[in-house]
Amino acid sequence: MKLIGATLGIVAMCTVGASAQTSTTKTEEKTKIEVKDGREVKIIGCVERNPSGGYMLTNLRTGEMKYALVTDDDLSKHLGHLVQVKGEATDRGGAKVKIESKVKGTTGDNKDGKREVKTEHRGDLGLRYLGLKSLKMISTSCM
Repeated sequence: MKLIGATLGIVAMCTVGASAQTSTTKTEEKTKIEVKDGREVKIIGCVERNPSGGYMLTNLRTGEMKYALVTDDDLSKHLGHLVQVKGEATDRGGAKVKIESKVKGTTGDNKDGKREVKTEHRGDLGLRYLGLKSLKMISTSCM
């Protein structure tokens, strides 16, 4: 989790540093996180907001995070629901986490200002991310 946070922090610093050098009239940033080659898991938990952004699956009894859910889907309609999720887990086997950030902006004379930052982390990451493939609601409440 710290490794992903540090990578996103570096991307943010690069963006801030670049914007401090020129005046930007319009910028657009997209970050995509993808899990590959993780072990397939099926697990039950509660969907909650992740304080660092996105969604997480928590333990029904303790409320502790089981996994940060990696998806482009809007899971807001499942907040507080007990669900079964299937996907690729980063904490089991030789998973890879790919992070790709794209920043587009029109700055000064540069009307097509584009920057891309790509990172890939492999091996035992110690990160608890789950590349979400499916979600099935079990109950509208985690109580």
